[in-house]
Amino acid sequence: MNVSLYQAAAAMNAQTRWQEMITENLSAGTVPGFRKQDISFADVAAASPVNVNGATPASFYIPVATTTTNFQQGQMRPTGDSSDLAISGPGFFEVQLPGGDKAYTRDGEFQLNAQGQLATKEGYLVMGDAGPVQLDPHNTSAFAVSSTGQISQAGNPVGRLQLVRFSSPNQLTATSDGYLLANQPGLTPVPAGSKTTVQQGFLEASNSSSTTEMGSLINAMRIFEANQKVLQMQNDRMGQAITALGGTS
Repeated sequence: MNVSLYQAAAAMNAQTRWQEMITENLSAGTVPGFRKQDISFADVAAASPVNVNGATPASFYIPVATTTTNFQQGQMRPTGDSSDLAISGPGFFEVQLPGGDKAYTRDGEFQLNAQGQLATKEGYLVMGDAGPVQLDPHNTSAFAVSSTGQISQAGNPVGRLQLVRFSSPNQLTATSDGYLLANQPGLTPVPAGSKTTVQQGFLEASNSSSTTEMGSLINAMRIFEANQKVLQMQNDRMGQAITALGGTS
């Protein structure tokens, strides 16, 4: 078995996954509250130890890539829009998807729909402690949100934002449109608590840095090219060996 051939191919596969992850981070870098993906590499045993002619058994390993979500806080950016909300701390906004399921996000770029409900850009309803946040659509007074998520309109309380956290946020499943789902067994949201506060008129920026991601992309491409050369070299050696053995009588 040509171990180097398999190791180079596995390394190229891992670097391809890294490049895909970097592309995803760059494309979503302008989405408020976006949480970038990080990657780590490890070696796994590729086969059982091989004993050849009484020599010491040798173990062979190939690299694998594992991605995790980075929940580091993003920078707070003022917008002056009362419907823009930013979370400071470990919490999430809870929203209701069209099918009734709940999803979680740090993107607080909200708006009021025609019914006076607070909604996301996609139209998903933002949840309060008693259901979707409902304001009076006929009241022209601006609404206010306190640091604890308490909502009031014209000085009258109308509800409180449903702010939640998870003991193991890395188990949340990301959707294609940037929301997070708690669909793993035992993954239950709990009240965010005092460590989570809300800032009205602000949006939390993505925690992805375009400069850092571009540097990582260059490294990933260089490592991919190096392993590609190893793969080509091993392939050429195998071809030469086959040719030489085929020519012997």
